[in-house]
Amino acid sequence: MDKQPLNRCVHIGEILSHLLRQHGRDSGKELTRIQELWDDTVGAGIACNARPVAYKKKLLYVSSDNSIWIQHLQFLKKDIIAGINHALGGEWVTDIKFRIGRMP
Repeated sequence: MDKQPLNRCVHIGEILSHLLRQHGRDSGKELTRIQELWDDTVGAGIACNARPVAYKKKLLYVSSDNSIWIQHLQFLKKDIIAGINHALGGEWVTDIKFRIGRMP
């Protein structure tokens, strides 16, 4: 949002959208896009055992209910990041944090 003259009317949605993007809270759309391409990007084996659950400032959080899978995913992290970024056409993810938890 560029600096505008004070007498210009601005829709509240435009202001809120700008503020949310500026403070890293506009990640819902990005997470949804990542979730939509997850299965095709990582393959069925990983997709059945790990799911993206959060995204903030290019950091993707992936949940699995199995610690063995989390260990396995650590070795595949760079490939997963590269696959997601390739599918999205840009550098959306720079790191992944894996955690134990219920999968959605």
